[in-house]
Amino acid sequence: MLEIQEFFAACVGTWKTERTYHYPLDNEVERSYTEFNVAALAVAEKQQISSAFLPIGSISATAEIDDFPGFRIGFATVSEKGDRVAMNLKALFVPDREILAPALLPKDPQAPAMPLAAEILDSPEVIRGLYLRDEGYSETGAITGRFTYLPSRQTLELVTYYSRSVAVDQLRLISPTTRLRTIVTYQRPQPGEVPTVVNLVGFGLEQKEEGRE
Repeated sequence: MLEIQEFFAACVGTWKTERTYHYPLDNEVERSYTEFNVAALAVAEKQQISSAFLPIGSISATAEIDDFPGFRIGFATVSEKGDRVAMNLKALFVPDREILAPALLPKDPQAPAMPLAAEILDSPEVIRGLYLRDEGYSETGAITGRFTYLPSRQTLELVTYYSRSVAVDQLRLISPTTRLRTIVTYQRPQPGEVPTVVNLVGFGLEQKEEGRE
């Protein structure tokens, strides 16, 4: 069982991914290959992201920002049709336990309810927090999501509310060099409603290149 810092440390490196995407509404299936390069953020980069998203006074004075997991992520994808997509972004993970004043944090009054597939009951082992990115995947611009980490299953789950969709992304580390990845994207419903209409379901096997961290 990996604690949260150990899990994120294991994520650093170069990962190669074979994915299959299903589009239920269009009855289509597509395959792709992606290479991820993941590096830990420097303290200055973490401070920059934190100050851009979180108001002064919202983080515990005893919190060490260097302890917040953060990555620089670069990836390049090529589909079986030959389409290519590349992106670079920075992400910071801030545990709820370090948020001193939740009332100060920005909220989306139009946000729908949490997808049922992403509901996780509270327990002492569950770690929840904010997932801050300087770029979104589905839409451009900085975006805030939610993360949940379960040490007993070595699983990180990310939920992001975009203007037209809700994305649930799960990474499960099943060995030091192998992860399982699932991605479910829903149509964004009306405020307060639970997302149920699935646009996309993706499955991937991710393998880390040993010696490249």
